[in-house]
Amino acid sequence: MFWQDWFIPKPFNSGFLPEKDGHLVYFAEFGNKKGMPVIFFHGGPGGSCKAKYAKTINLRKYRAIMIDQRGCGQSQPLGKLEHNTTQDLLDDVDRLLEHLNIQGKVILRGASWGSTLALLWAEKHPQRVEKLLLSQVFLANQDFHQWEFGGSGYLYPEFVSYMQEESAGKTIDYYNKLIQSDNLQDQLTAANHYGWFERVCGSMNPAFGTFTELSEKELASQRIYMHYSANNFFLSANDILDNINKIKEIEACIVHNRLDLIAPLKGAWDVHCSLKNSHLEIVPDFGHVSKLLNQTITKEFNRALK
Repeated sequence: MFWQDWFIPKPFNSGFLPEKDGHLVYFAEFGNKKGMPVIFFHGGPGGSCKAKYAKTINLRKYRAIMIDQRGCGQSQPLGKLEHNTTQDLLDDVDRLLEHLNIQGKVILRGASWGSTLALLWAEKHPQRVEKLLLSQVFLANQDFHQWEFGGSGYLYPEFVSYMQEESAGKTIDYYNKLIQSDNLQDQLTAANHYGWFERVCGSMNPAFGTFTELSEKELASQRIYMHYSANNFFLSANDILDNINKIKEIEACIVHNRLDLIAPLKGAWDVHCSLKNSHLEIVPDFGHVSKLLNQTITKEFNRALK
């Protein structure tokens, strides 16, 4: 089902999970109250869910459930880093299902960092997962850090070189310290160098260092991302692929741009090859996000959910 561009679904239920560790986690539900639940994991770390994401599935048939991760979006307090780890985020999904009294199987929808969480939660609860709907697959593993400051330098050498020179070879820890400071110039330095890197890798003609100020939400997003990256996303070197045998029988639909320079295609390929019932649609396009990618996601996910 293809929704008109102007259509933005409205939630039939929204609110906060009971407070835990000083966090109030926001959730919203869309679509068919009696339909099979589809849990949406947003990107980042540091992003948020948007109602328009629900349009990628048939809302007359399915129950779309979105959750803003700790410190993100409408969750409170904005940008809070204490008790904000990958395991905390996975535990919040457990709490969400309990709060909504969902006891049966669910479908997991994850994009970018959301695909990381969807795969991790599936490996934690394989018996609870009916299907996986993944796009822009990001494994948050050792390969990513090697690509971030190694492989990508073949395409964007000026930015990688500049960041490493500025930080004296301690890129992640250095910029994480800057973004956590109370000094505005330090925050802007981190945002314009390390924090801007994703936007650089998503462009053929990138602008660099264009942050002149940070809104509260931008600062929160930057702080959360660097907090996770500096801690290796609170994962071991290859957590997802090391445990993927636990979910090898689960049906998966994966959509990924051929020239995604933020989360290279190899991660999606490795997941696809590890699952017995996986369909991988490689989109002939550039970037981590694109119009053709979004169109293909809607088409392929609705095919997978027939």
